[in-house]
Amino acid sequence: MTIKQTIQEQSQKLKEITHIPAKEVEILIGHLLNKNTIWLHLNYHQEFEQQKELEKLIQKRATHYPLEYLIGKASFYGEIFYTKKGVLIPRPETELLVEHAITCLNNLPKKPKRVLEIGVGSGVISIMLALLVENIEIVGIDINPIALQLAKENALKHNVLDKINFIQSDLFDNVVGDFDMVISNPPYIANEYILPHNVKYEPHNALFAGEVGDELLKQIIVQTHQRNIPYLFCEMGYDQKPSLSQFLKQFSTNKVEFYKDYAQFDRGFWVEFNH
Repeated sequence: MTIKQTIQEQSQKLKEITHIPAKEVEILIGHLLNKNTIWLHLNYHQEFEQQKELEKLIQKRATHYPLEYLIGKASFYGEIFYTKKGVLIPRPETELLVEHAITCLNNLPKKPKRVLEIGVGSGVISIMLALLVENIEIVGIDINPIALQLAKENALKHNVLDKINFIQSDLFDNVVGDFDMVISNPPYIANEYILPHNVKYEPHNALFAGEVGDELLKQIIVQTHQRNIPYLFCEMGYDQKPSLSQFLKQFSTNKVEFYKDYAQFDRGFWVEFNH
């Protein structure tokens, strides 16, 4: 069976799982052959020999198992990062958090800029900041040792391991020193929320944050303010703007701004504290 025929046949099995079944089969074939999409399109009529291996991957994907875990990588901000079960998969919306932080950091006169990332996950935020901001020092923390190891592997892949110090810590517990900014995409889902099928395979402690969902965000706000760190950038849940906006009123701030994601849902905020 040719590559083209294989894609046509196998994509039928994923029609209920994804809105791009043929594209996902292409990605899985490319993963098995270690070839990119352009190569596949140029070689559509070649015989495809790895039917059994593909069948196993398709069967697993048909259970809503994430594609990024199957192929061990994900795209973020135009770069490729390693992924691993037990660590949150990077989301496109988080690119917006990075963009807002970069704009702020590039306007700061202080050098080097020191940034703390809380909940580093696979490392994508810290690594993109290290790649795109000159003269920067980053501390990336997480409570999950699997995440920290993966983040180190990704930092090594992108040649920025010298700019990032990865530490196992629960919020600020093991953090010392002064920082210009805290950035975080923390867990912000309420405990009772029913996840989509594919998200159930991701680590719950990277998703759920308490009864309301904004509990961890509020802790980060309080502790960032207590440490006299001037800037805080966070991702949040689409329905959390009212409660967080009200919560932030108790602090002296120069600026509080909320931003929307690609689907026009409220998705994050940034604060300049007035210390």
